[in-house]
Amino acid sequence: MPSTPSSRARRQIAFGAVLTGVGGPGRVNTWLDPEIPGDASIDVGWYIAQAQLAEAAGYDLVFIVDSQFITPDSPPHYLNRLEPLTLLSALAVTTRHIGLVGTLSTSYNDPFHTARRLASLDLISGGRAGWNVVTTGDAGTAANFSLDEHYDYETRYARAREFVRVAQGLWDSYEDDAFPRDRATATFLDPTRQHALDHRGRFFSVAGPLNLSRSAQGQPVIFQAGDSEPGRDLGAEIGEGIFTHAASLEQAVAFRTDLRGRAAAKGRDPDQLLVMPGVSVYVGDTDAEARELEREWQRADTSFERALAEFGRPFGWHDFRSYDLDAPFPVEALKSAERSFYTQAKRITDLAAERGLTLRQTVEVVSSPKPSPFTGSPVTVANELARWFEAGGVDGYNIHLGHPDQTRRFNEQVLPILRERGLARTAYTGTTLRENLGLDFVENRHTRARRAADLVSV
Repeated sequence: MPSTPSSRARRQIAFGAVLTGVGGPGRVNTWLDPEIPGDASIDVGWYIAQAQLAEAAGYDLVFIVDSQFITPDSPPHYLNRLEPLTLLSALAVTTRHIGLVGTLSTSYNDPFHTARRLASLDLISGGRAGWNVVTTGDAGTAANFSLDEHYDYETRYARAREFVRVAQGLWDSYEDDAFPRDRATATFLDPTRQHALDHRGRFFSVAGPLNLSRSAQGQPVIFQAGDSEPGRDLGAEIGEGIFTHAASLEQAVAFRTDLRGRAAAKGRDPDQLLVMPGVSVYVGDTDAEARELEREWQRADTSFERALAEFGRPFGWHDFRSYDLDAPFPVEALKSAERSFYTQAKRITDLAAERGLTLRQTVEVVSSPKPSPFTGSPVTVANELARWFEAGGVDGYNIHLGHPDQTRRFNEQVLPILRERGLARTAYTGTTLRENLGLDFVENRHTRARRAADLVSV
């Protein structure tokens, strides 16, 4: 097993492909595109085709988002979609190089089961698995898991921290030379290389060991998304990839600088933490044509009625349709967000209060189409992607793949420009997700401790 960083040049942009089938938040009418199957979100053939296209274009990973609570007002993709790890296992055997990242909640799963499922995907794929760690913001999820109420913020993040550490401990149950499989001596396992975990913590008691060996990358790559103070702190502690959003280069630089500083303060190497915001890209023959395409797609992808219906999600799915749309924004609704997406809901509430907006105006401001920084001719888009990267705002991008025509234009017209500049890969140089992202192999903790002890005894 390798113990050194990947040979991939880290000064290349990492790319992820976000696959949301028939349309996620703000894209509720994406499925009306005749090139998108009406059942894309449950069609494994569609996912396989998209993953293979992304692999042919040299993307680092495909990202499958998830949640476990819906209402009739949820976006089409959320209403009817495949479970991430089941889906990613199918993609693992139909691709060879691309990373496979899925969302699993630490609030509504168990560490042993999660560690086993992710380790299975890691072995099936030859070391290409990644885990997007979420604490779950949809408060209604609690009712699907026999709980009376959703965990509060402090509990969610404390549980997440312990959950991930338990999973990582379980992934080290077997050292990499634990199975000699020596037929001559009938020795299948070296028991000195198997380690129980015996964890006893605030939330979990897990004996271990995990009944699964490690993969070629040591452990799955940990991704995390969260903009609140607890979210940023958790990402700086456990994250190797950070999924975020940034409206401007200035915001991107500030966020990445903050995360890297927090990671350094925790004794981590900041270069082992990659920030990859989610972005929308619109490509036209000219900048003006691209802006018109952007406006056309954005107008087609939503409506005020749908925006109002979805508006309550960060507020714990509070129903704002019962209010007078032209009365001042009901700031008291923020209380409904205390166990949901509170940071997002507070940002909306503060905006409405500062500007003196009505509910209608608030919904319009929040849901109105926002010009993407990455809209223009192929050269313009490539220039802007490169500018954010070279200015220290990002390590890569998660591209929201929606309309197939735009995906083709990005892959066939923008990426070649970045390749010519040495900013995007021309070929995969590694076999694991860690290698391709330039992240270090994770050495087994027991192997490392034994080697350290041996050095002391010399």
